[in-house]
Amino acid sequence: MLAAQRQHRILQELEAHGTVRVTSLSGMLGVSEMTVRRDIDALDAEGLLLRVHGGATRTGAFGAIEPEFLSKSAHETEAKRAIAAEALRLLRPDMTLLISGGTTTYELARLLPRNLGLTVVTNSIMVANALAGPAQAGPAQTGAAQTGAAIRTVILGGQRTPSEALVGPVTIHAMENLSADLCFMGVHGIDARAGVTSPNLLEAEVNAAMIAASDELVVVADATKYGLLGLAGIAPLSAIGILITDARIGMGEDGSAALSLLQEAVRDVRIVPVPSSSEHPPRGTPGPAATNLHPHLPAGRNRLATAFKGHNG
Repeated sequence: MLAAQRQHRILQELEAHGTVRVTSLSGMLGVSEMTVRRDIDALDAEGLLLRVHGGATRTGAFGAIEPEFLSKSAHETEAKRAIAAEALRLLRPDMTLLISGGTTTYELARLLPRNLGLTVVTNSIMVANALAGPAQAGPAQTGAAQTGAAIRTVILGGQRTPSEALVGPVTIHAMENLSADLCFMGVHGIDARAGVTSPNLLEAEVNAAMIAASDELVVVADATKYGLLGLAGIAPLSAIGILITDARIGMGEDGSAALSLLQEAVRDVRIVPVPSSSEHPPRGTPGPAATNLHPHLPAGRNRLATAFKGHNG
Protein backbone atom coordinates (compact mmCIF):
# COMPACT_ATOMS: atom_id res chain seq x y z
CA MET A 1 0.00 0.00 0.00
CA LEU A 2 1.39 3.38 -1.02
CA ALA A 3 1.80 6.28 1.39
CA ALA A 4 -1.09 8.24 -0.17
CA GLN A 5 -3.42 5.25 0.30
CA ARG A 6 -2.37 4.77 3.92
CA GLN A 7 -2.83 8.45 4.71
CA HIS A 8 -6.26 8.45 3.09
CA ARG A 9 -7.27 5.50 5.31
CA ILE A 10 -5.94 7.31 8.38
CA LEU A 11 -8.08 10.37 7.56
CA GLN A 12 -11.11 8.13 7.01
CA GLU A 13 -10.60 6.58 10.46
CA LEU A 14 -10.32 10.07 11.96
CA GLU A 15 -13.56 11.17 10.34
CA ALA A 16 -15.31 8.07 11.67
CA HIS A 17 -13.88 8.01 15.22
CA GLY A 18 -12.37 11.41 16.00
CA THR A 19 -9.08 9.90 17.23
CA VAL A 20 -6.76 7.12 16.07
CA ARG A 21 -3.97 5.18 17.74
CA VAL A 22 -0.68 4.16 16.14
CA THR A 23 -0.98 0.56 17.34
CA SER A 24 -4.44 -0.01 15.86
CA LEU A 25 -3.52 1.71 12.59
CA SER A 26 -0.42 -0.46 12.29
CA GLY A 27 -2.52 -3.62 12.48
CA MET A 28 -5.24 -2.32 10.18
CA LEU A 29 -2.80 -1.12 7.49
CA GLY A 30 -0.36 -4.02 7.83
CA VAL A 31 2.69 -1.79 8.29
CA SER A 32 5.09 -1.01 11.12
CA GLU A 33 4.31 1.54 13.81
CA MET A 34 7.26 3.59 12.58
CA THR A 35 5.63 3.83 9.12
CA VAL A 36 2.34 4.94 10.69
CA ARG A 37 4.14 7.60 12.72
CA ARG A 38 5.76 8.93 9.54
CA ASP A 39 2.35 9.11 7.86
CA ILE A 40 0.90 10.93 10.86
CA ASP A 41 3.84 13.35 10.84
CA ALA A 42 3.21 14.11 7.15
CA LEU A 43 -0.51 14.72 7.71
CA ASP A 44 0.24 16.84 10.77
CA ALA A 45 2.63 18.99 8.72
CA GLU A 46 -0.12 19.46 6.15
CA GLY A 47 -2.57 20.54 8.86
CA LEU A 48 -4.98 17.65 8.25
CA LEU A 49 -4.70 16.19 11.74
CA LEU A 50 -3.13 16.91 15.11
CA ARG A 51 -0.43 14.50 16.28
CA VAL A 52 -0.80 13.49 19.93
CA HIS A 53 0.98 10.96 22.15
CA GLY A 54 0.28 7.49 20.76
CA GLY A 55 -1.81 8.64 17.81
CA ALA A 56 -3.66 11.59 16.31
CA THR A 57 -6.86 13.59 16.63
CA ARG A 58 -8.88 15.91 14.44
CA THR A 59 -7.89 19.49 13.70
CA GLY A 60 -9.50 22.51 12.06
CA ALA A 61 -9.50 20.67 8.73
CA PHE A 62 -12.60 18.89 10.03
CA GLY A 63 -14.46 21.70 11.77
CA ALA A 64 -14.33 25.25 12.99
CA ILE A 65 -10.61 25.95 13.59
CA GLU A 66 -9.35 28.31 10.91
CA PRO A 67 -5.69 27.89 9.92
CA GLU A 68 -3.49 30.98 9.65
CA PHE A 69 -2.47 32.38 6.26
CA LEU A 70 1.23 31.63 6.66
CA SER A 71 0.48 28.06 7.67
CA LYS A 72 -1.63 27.47 4.55
CA SER A 73 0.70 29.30 2.18
CA ALA A 74 3.52 26.82 2.87
CA HIS A 75 1.59 23.94 1.25
CA GLU A 76 0.84 23.08 -2.39
CA THR A 77 2.55 26.26 -3.61
CA GLU A 78 3.38 24.99 -7.10
CA ALA A 79 -0.16 23.70 -7.67
CA LYS A 80 -1.62 27.01 -6.49
CA ARG A 81 0.61 28.97 -8.86
CA ALA A 82 -0.35 26.75 -11.79
CA ILE A 83 -4.03 27.21 -10.97
CA ALA A 84 -3.58 30.98 -10.68
CA ALA A 85 -1.84 31.10 -14.07
CA GLU A 86 -4.78 29.27 -15.67
CA ALA A 87 -7.20 31.72 -14.07
CA LEU A 88 -5.52 34.59 -15.96
CA ARG A 89 -6.99 33.19 -19.19
CA LEU A 90 -10.44 34.35 -18.04
CA LEU A 91 -9.45 38.02 -17.88
CA ARG A 92 -10.62 40.67 -20.33
CA PRO A 93 -9.81 44.40 -20.40
CA ASP A 94 -11.71 46.65 -17.97
CA MET A 95 -13.19 43.81 -15.94
CA THR A 96 -14.32 44.24 -12.34
CA LEU A 97 -13.25 41.35 -10.12
CA LEU A 98 -14.24 40.29 -6.62
CA ILE A 99 -11.40 38.32 -5.03
CA SER A 100 -11.85 36.48 -1.73
CA GLY A 101 -9.24 35.67 0.87
CA GLY A 102 -7.02 32.62 0.48
CA THR A 103 -3.54 31.54 -0.51
CA THR A 104 -4.50 30.57 -4.07
CA THR A 105 -6.23 33.90 -4.66
CA TYR A 106 -3.10 35.56 -3.27
CA GLU A 107 -1.04 33.79 -5.96
CA LEU A 108 -3.56 35.04 -8.53
CA ALA A 109 -3.24 38.61 -7.26
CA ARG A 110 0.52 38.44 -7.63
CA LEU A 111 0.09 37.53 -11.32
CA LEU A 112 -2.71 39.93 -12.29
CA PRO A 113 -1.58 42.13 -15.19
CA ARG A 114 -1.42 45.85 -14.45
CA ASN A 115 -2.21 46.88 -18.02
CA LEU A 116 -5.76 45.59 -18.50
CA GLY A 117 -7.56 48.38 -16.65
CA LEU A 118 -8.86 45.96 -14.02
CA THR A 119 -10.80 46.94 -10.93
CA VAL A 120 -10.39 44.55 -8.00
CA VAL A 121 -12.62 44.52 -4.92
CA THR A 122 -11.28 42.31 -2.14
CA ASN A 123 -11.70 41.51 1.53
CA SER A 124 -8.19 40.03 1.70
CA ILE A 125 -5.37 42.01 3.28
CA MET A 126 -2.82 39.79 1.53
CA VAL A 127 -4.46 40.19 -1.89
CA ALA A 128 -4.52 43.97 -1.44
CA ASN A 129 -0.83 43.95 -0.49
CA ALA A 130 0.02 41.87 -3.56
CA LEU A 131 -1.80 44.33 -5.83
CA ALA A 132 0.18 47.25 -4.42
CA GLY A 133 3.40 46.06 -6.08
CA PRO A 134 4.33 45.13 -9.64
CA ALA A 135 2.95 41.94 -11.12
CA GLN A 136 5.10 38.85 -11.36
CA ALA A 137 5.97 37.82 -14.89
CA GLY A 138 3.17 35.71 -16.30
CA PRO A 139 1.46 34.78 -19.56
CA ALA A 140 -1.06 37.61 -19.33
CA GLN A 141 1.71 40.21 -19.33
CA THR A 142 2.74 39.34 -22.88
CA GLY A 143 0.97 41.34 -25.56
CA ALA A 144 -1.84 42.55 -23.28
CA ALA A 145 -3.78 45.62 -24.35
CA GLN A 146 -2.56 48.82 -22.78
CA THR A 147 -5.89 50.05 -21.46
CA GLY A 148 -4.77 51.22 -18.04
CA ALA A 149 -1.70 51.96 -15.96
CA ALA A 150 -2.53 49.97 -12.84
CA ILE A 151 -5.19 48.00 -11.00
CA ARG A 152 -7.81 50.05 -9.22
CA THR A 153 -8.15 48.35 -5.82
CA VAL A 154 -11.11 48.60 -3.44
CA ILE A 155 -10.56 47.09 0.02
CA LEU A 156 -13.63 46.02 1.96
CA GLY A 157 -13.58 46.73 5.68
CA GLY A 158 -14.46 44.40 8.51
CA GLN A 159 -13.13 42.13 11.24
CA ARG A 160 -9.76 40.48 10.59
CA THR A 161 -9.55 36.67 10.56
CA PRO A 162 -6.55 34.33 11.02
CA SER A 163 -6.48 33.90 7.23
CA GLU A 164 -6.02 37.68 6.82
CA ALA A 165 -9.53 38.22 5.46
CA LEU A 166 -11.98 40.93 6.54
CA VAL A 167 -15.46 39.70 7.49
CA GLY A 168 -18.63 40.64 9.33
CA PRO A 169 -21.52 43.10 8.96
CA VAL A 170 -19.25 45.95 7.85
CA THR A 171 -17.97 43.82 4.96
CA ILE A 172 -21.46 42.72 3.96
CA HIS A 173 -22.73 46.32 4.02
CA ALA A 174 -19.85 47.48 1.81
CA MET A 175 -20.92 45.05 -0.92
CA GLU A 176 -24.60 45.98 -1.01
CA ASN A 177 -24.33 48.08 -4.17
CA LEU A 178 -21.39 46.34 -5.84
CA SER A 179 -21.46 44.36 -9.05
CA ALA A 180 -18.57 42.37 -10.54
CA ASP A 181 -17.93 40.41 -13.72
CA LEU A 182 -16.11 37.55 -11.99
CA CYS A 183 -15.66 36.38 -8.42
CA PHE A 184 -12.42 34.48 -7.84
CA MET A 185 -12.81 32.46 -4.67
CA GLY A 186 -10.37 30.34 -2.70
CA VAL A 187 -12.00 27.73 -0.50
CA HIS A 188 -11.26 25.72 2.64
CA GLY A 189 -12.98 22.62 1.29
CA ILE A 190 -15.18 21.18 -1.46
CA ASP A 191 -17.53 18.35 -0.57
CA ALA A 192 -20.00 16.36 -2.66
CA ARG A 193 -22.95 17.11 -0.35
CA ALA A 194 -21.91 20.25 1.52
CA GLY A 195 -20.56 22.08 -1.53
CA VAL A 196 -18.06 24.87 -0.83
CA THR A 197 -17.35 25.39 2.89
CA SER A 198 -15.40 27.52 5.35
CA PRO A 199 -14.41 27.02 9.02
CA ASN A 200 -15.44 30.64 9.70
CA LEU A 201 -19.17 31.49 9.86
CA LEU A 202 -18.64 35.17 9.13
CA GLU A 203 -16.33 34.46 6.21
CA ALA A 204 -18.91 32.04 4.77
CA GLU A 205 -21.51 34.82 4.81
CA VAL A 206 -19.14 37.29 3.15
CA ASN A 207 -18.15 34.79 0.47
CA ALA A 208 -21.81 34.04 -0.27
CA ALA A 209 -22.44 37.77 -0.67
CA MET A 210 -19.49 37.96 -3.09
CA ILE A 211 -21.05 35.21 -5.19
CA ALA A 212 -24.38 37.04 -5.28
CA ALA A 213 -22.68 40.27 -6.38
CA SER A 214 -20.88 38.61 -9.33
CA ASP A 215 -21.95 37.43 -12.77
CA GLU A 216 -19.93 34.24 -12.40
CA LEU A 217 -18.15 32.33 -9.63
CA VAL A 218 -14.67 30.96 -10.35
CA VAL A 219 -13.39 28.63 -7.62
CA VAL A 220 -9.61 28.18 -7.54
CA ALA A 221 -8.70 25.16 -5.41
CA ASP A 222 -5.95 22.55 -5.51
CA ALA A 223 -6.98 18.90 -5.42
CA THR A 224 -6.25 18.46 -1.71
CA LYS A 225 -9.28 20.65 -0.92
CA TYR A 226 -11.68 18.01 -2.23
CA GLY A 227 -13.31 16.07 0.61
CA LEU A 228 -12.53 18.64 3.30
CA LEU A 229 -15.41 20.02 5.36
CA GLY A 230 -15.61 23.37 7.09
CA LEU A 231 -18.12 24.41 9.73
CA ALA A 232 -20.22 26.64 7.47
CA GLY A 233 -21.51 26.12 3.95
CA ILE A 234 -20.99 28.89 1.38
CA ALA A 235 -22.72 27.53 -1.73
CA PRO A 236 -23.65 24.24 -3.42
CA LEU A 237 -21.49 22.88 -6.21
CA SER A 238 -24.08 24.03 -8.75
CA ALA A 239 -23.28 27.66 -7.87
CA ILE A 240 -19.77 27.27 -9.31
CA GLY A 241 -19.49 28.52 -12.88
CA ILE A 242 -15.85 27.52 -13.36
CA LEU A 243 -13.68 25.31 -11.17
CA ILE A 244 -9.92 25.40 -11.69
CA THR A 245 -8.01 22.60 -9.97
CA ASP A 246 -5.05 20.34 -10.65
CA ALA A 247 -4.92 16.94 -12.31
CA ARG A 248 -4.52 15.04 -9.03
CA ILE A 249 -8.30 15.39 -8.65
CA GLY A 250 -8.60 12.61 -11.28
CA MET A 251 -5.99 10.26 -9.86
CA GLY A 252 -6.79 6.78 -8.62
CA GLU A 253 -10.05 4.97 -8.02
CA ASP A 254 -11.41 7.61 -5.64
CA GLY A 255 -10.26 10.40 -7.93
CA SER A 256 -12.27 9.23 -10.95
CA ALA A 257 -15.47 9.26 -8.90
CA ALA A 258 -14.69 12.72 -7.52
CA LEU A 259 -13.97 14.08 -10.97
CA SER A 260 -17.20 12.64 -12.40
CA LEU A 261 -19.21 14.23 -9.61
CA LEU A 262 -17.60 17.62 -10.21
CA GLN A 263 -18.21 17.37 -13.95
CA GLU A 264 -21.88 16.69 -13.35
CA ALA A 265 -22.35 19.55 -10.90
CA VAL A 266 -20.08 22.29 -12.28
CA ARG A 267 -20.56 23.85 -15.71
CA ASP A 268 -16.85 24.15 -16.54
CA VAL A 269 -14.09 22.14 -14.82
CA ARG A 270 -10.58 23.14 -15.85
CA ILE A 271 -7.63 20.92 -14.98
CA VAL A 272 -4.02 22.08 -14.85
CA PRO A 273 -1.09 19.64 -15.03
CA VAL A 274 0.35 18.39 -11.75
CA PRO A 275 3.51 20.41 -10.97
CA SER A 276 6.47 18.10 -10.45
CA SER A 277 7.27 19.62 -7.05
CA SER A 278 3.77 19.39 -5.54
CA GLU A 279 4.19 18.31 -1.94
CA HIS A 280 1.24 16.00 -1.31
CA PRO A 281 -1.37 13.95 -3.19
CA PRO A 282 -5.06 14.73 -2.73
CA ARG A 283 -7.35 12.89 -0.35
CA GLY A 284 -7.49 9.74 -2.47
CA THR A 285 -5.27 7.19 -4.13
CA PRO A 286 -2.65 7.74 -6.83
CA GLY A 287 -3.10 6.81 -10.46
CA PRO A 288 -2.89 8.23 -14.00
CA ALA A 289 -3.53 11.96 -14.29
CA ALA A 290 -6.65 13.21 -16.02
CA THR A 291 -6.07 15.72 -18.80
CA ASN A 292 -8.02 17.80 -21.33
CA LEU A 293 -11.26 17.68 -19.38
CA HIS A 294 -13.86 20.13 -20.65
CA PRO A 295 -17.36 18.96 -19.67
CA HIS A 296 -20.34 20.35 -21.53
CA LEU A 297 -23.45 20.40 -19.35
CA PRO A 298 -26.93 21.80 -19.96
CA ALA A 299 -27.16 25.57 -19.71
CA GLY A 300 -29.32 27.45 -17.26
CA ARG A 301 -27.70 26.65 -13.94
CA ASN A 302 -28.15 29.28 -11.28
CA ARG A 303 -24.72 30.74 -10.58
CA LEU A 304 -25.83 33.01 -7.76
CA ALA A 305 -26.02 31.89 -4.15
CA THR A 306 -26.96 33.33 -0.81
CA ALA A 307 -25.50 32.20 2.50
CA PHE A 308 -25.81 28.43 2.36
CA LYS A 309 -25.88 26.66 5.73
CA GLY A 310 -25.54 22.95 6.15
CA HIS A 311 -25.38 20.28 3.47
CA ASN A 312 -26.55 20.43 -0.11
CA GLY A 313 -29.31 17.87 -0.04
